[in-house]
Amino acid sequence: MFHSISAVRNTICYGALSDQELSGLIQVDDEAAFNEIYKRYWERLYVVARHRTDDGYEAEEIVQDIFCNLWRKRSEFVLTKGFLNYFSVAVKFEVINRLAKKNRENRLKKEVSVFSSLTDESTTDQLNFNELQSQLALTIKVLPEKCMLVFKLKHEEGYSQKQIAEELNIAEKTVEAHLAKARKTIRIKFGYLSAMAKTLLFL
Repeated sequence: MFHSISAVRNTICYGALSDQELSGLIQVDDEAAFNEIYKRYWERLYVVARHRTDDGYEAEEIVQDIFCNLWRKRSEFVLTKGFLNYFSVAVKFEVINRLAKKNRENRLKKEVSVFSSLTDESTTDQLNFNELQSQLALTIKVLPEKCMLVFKLKHEEGYSQKQIAEELNIAEKTVEAHLAKARKTIRIKFGYLSAMAKTLLFL
């Protein structure tokens, strides 16, 4: 008489299994094997993630996401060098991805802030955040290279016109001309908003 799968699993001492054996078991949906992996490596992953992020809450999120991803991909998961190596790499990439995402969000918020300083508040209120950041990014992107650089130095880096001139080795009048061109481009791009709010304000 054959034993049921559950009966067989009840006789397994999961704590004594190797990483490779646990890996094979989670491929066939063995939750007890997954729990053993979780128990065996959670704290180590948390320490590494906490060290890299200096944030306990975010470290917990990172570790939970890694284990969730492992369970979701269990059927096709193949372990090559052991879970310690796998999780070390996973933590590294998860931290990098989160930092990259934060940098993108901060950059977009900065661009929105710049655009807000160029428009009337009532106009800005008419736009949702996603539309605003997308339109501004595209508008800045189509500026001539030097014009775009001057604009970003002025509104993103906070340079004065004199500092920009020194940085780029150009005349202040040229800086002024580039800024005027950028403002004109933005005015044309968002001119359709004039019916919705007051006239756009430019620095």
